Amino acid sequence: MKIFIKAHPNANKERIEKIDENHYCVWVKELPVQGKANQAIIDALAEYFKVAPQKLKIVSGYTSRQKTIEII
Repeated sequence: MKIFIKAHPNANKERIEKIDENHYCVWVKELPVQGKANQAIIDALAEYFKVAPQKLKIVSGYTSRQKTIEII
């Protein structure tokens, strides 16, 4: 399953907002430095979908706010 994320790094608090079936907005506190925000997004989504973080993979958009994430 692929989902599309709009990332909001350096936010005041962490949250996930579902836009529709495959689109989400994710706010994380981490800065987009050395992949820390990406890892925080993976961790937040893993908790949201109740899967292990290893089951999520950024397919595209590693350095962009628009990301495509695959859930295995």
